[in-house]
Amino acid sequence: MATARGPSGTAKNLSVRGIADVIPSLNTKVNTASPTSAPFSTPQPTMPSPWILTTPASRGIGLHLTRHLLRNTPLPVVATARTDLDGTRALILDGLDVDPERLEVLQLDVTDESTISAAASHCRTRFPDTYLHLAFCIPGILHPEKAPSQIDHALALQTFKTNTLGPLLLAKHFLPFLPRKSTALYTPSSIPTTNALPSAATFALMSARVGSIADNAAGGWYSYRASKAAVNQLVKSFDIYLRQSADAKAVCIGLHPGTVKTGLSQEFWKSTPKEKLFEPEWVAGKLLEVVRGVGVEGRGRCWDWKGEEIPP
Repeated sequence: MATARGPSGTAKNLSVRGIADVIPSLNTKVNTASPTSAPFSTPQPTMPSPWILTTPASRGIGLHLTRHLLRNTPLPVVATARTDLDGTRALILDGLDVDPERLEVLQLDVTDESTISAAASHCRTRFPDTYLHLAFCIPGILHPEKAPSQIDHALALQTFKTNTLGPLLLAKHFLPFLPRKSTALYTPSSIPTTNALPSAATFALMSARVGSIADNAAGGWYSYRASKAAVNQLVKSFDIYLRQSADAKAVCIGLHPGTVKTGLSQEFWKSTPKEKLFEPEWVAGKLLEVVRGVGVEGRGRCWDWKGEEIPP
C-alpha cells in the first residue's frame, strides 16, 4: 500500500510510485540485486544531466525515495510538497552526504492543476536542454469502506481526485519532459555511471495490488480499489503514447510497494504479519531496483516490490 499526501486533513495521507533486462514471460521474477550504495557529488558532465522527479516527497515512501535517489544516483532531483517546502527539504537532506544543490523542492498539490502547471513551467526553465529520466508519481489517500453503505460521496470524490486525477494531470504536464524518438540520450561519457538508474527514461505511477480486478478476492475498499484500477489503465495508456513518441527510449510502469509502515496503513499494522510490514526506507530501495530491472518488455504493466507482475 503506497503513501502520499492527500488534500484533506480528515483523510489518511499517503506519501507513498534498468530498463535493460528483457523478461521472458509475464510472471518472471526480475533480478533486483541491490547496487552498492555510495554518495555522489554534483556531476560535471560535458552535457547537461537528465533529472529526476519525485512527487510528493514530504513523508513516507516519497520522502525515502528522494533520499535514496540523492544517495545512489548522480542526477539532480526535483521533489514536491503541498506545504512547508523548507521543512521538506530539511527532512530529505537530513544526514545525507550529498551536494544539497542537487535537490530542489517545489510546491505542488495534485488536486490543484495550477500548481502542477507552475511546477512544470519552472522545470522547463531550469532544464531547457535535457530530459526527465525518472519520475515517481505517488499521490494517494485511502478511505477503507468495508460495506457499500459506508461509501461517502465527498470522500470517494476526494479519493479519485487524488489517486486518479492526480497522476493523470502529472502526466499531462510532465510526460512532455521525457525523451522522444529523436532525443539524443546521454551516454556514460556524459553522466557518471551508476547501476541505480534504468537505461530508458521511466515514468512510474504508484498503483496497488488491490487495484487488480483479477486479484480481487476480498472486495471492500470500493473507492480506493476503483481509483487504483484506474491508475493501472493510465499506466497502459500512457505507455502506448510513449511507444509512439519515444519507442524504447521512454516507458511507463505501475508499482505496488506492499504494506508499508506509514500513516496510511497504521490501523492495519497489528493485523499485518511482521514479515509483510515494510519500512519505507527499505521499500524505496526495492522499488528503484524494480524500476531498473523490469526491462523494456515490462512496460505498460504493474509490478510489485519483488519484481513480480500484478495482473490488471
